[in-house]
Amino acid sequence: MARIYTLVNQKGGVGKTTTAINMGAYLGYYGQRVLLVDLDPQANATSCLGVEKRAVKSGTYEVLIGATPLGAQILHNPRFKLSLLPSSPALAGAEVELVDMAKRETRLRDALEPAKDRYDYILIDCPPSLSLLTINGLVAATHGVLIPVQCEYLALEGLGMLTQTLNRVQAAMFPDLKVRGVVLTMYDGRTKLAMDVVKEVRRFFPDQVFQTIIPRSIRLAEAPSYGQPISIYAPDSNAARAYMALAGEVLGQDGIKIPTLEET
Repeated sequence: MARIYTLVNQKGGVGKTTTAINMGAYLGYYGQRVLLVDLDPQANATSCLGVEKRAVKSGTYEVLIGATPLGAQILHNPRFKLSLLPSSPALAGAEVELVDMAKRETRLRDALEPAKDRYDYILIDCPPSLSLLTINGLVAATHGVLIPVQCEYLALEGLGMLTQTLNRVQAAMFPDLKVRGVVLTMYDGRTKLAMDVVKEVRRFFPDQVFQTIIPRSIRLAEAPSYGQPISIYAPDSNAARAYMALAGEVLGQDGIKIPTLEET
């Protein structure tokens, strides 16, 4: 049965999509069957994996509105060790169409039901806003929410608002919603500010911040333009090693044995 994690942060530019892609790729590297769901109309996860978003004829939008079943829309990439449910600009229309639909908050959760036995992990990349799409992503998060937080001062300002959002969704429609973990991203160890942010986030989310911290990296910034996860583009970089460690930390906390290099 798949573990479904939703990556969410109402602030943009915090490394949410980057974390979804690269953590997912390394979970795949460790032998897990991984599906990445691009739930953002900007379709950044889709583009970053080398899929032209305007050429996507059917994907998340069609699945959400019930026009097509999930399975036929999934793209498999054995080289990346990832499967992708792609997005396209058409998904923006779902915001309007979902309003009058039955079970509008649970449509993604229901659509993912057939995939639970085919994947070990399903990662949902949400848009950087509170919307019906994001609510669908949160309600589908059977195993919790992953929150990427940029190691800069302004990132802290959004944490209180995000916590309130999660509490509202929990109280109104999904009592089991929980924070699975917080991922610190874009860390620059040369600055005192970054170290202060790490301390503050760990105070805000005691016992929920992953030990692995993702550094700022030119290679990580370059990889999307080549349509590749960091595991393919620059596997020997510091960022690649960090995302490999993060995937291993997630597996360890989930009670899954991490294979040796010989087993991968």
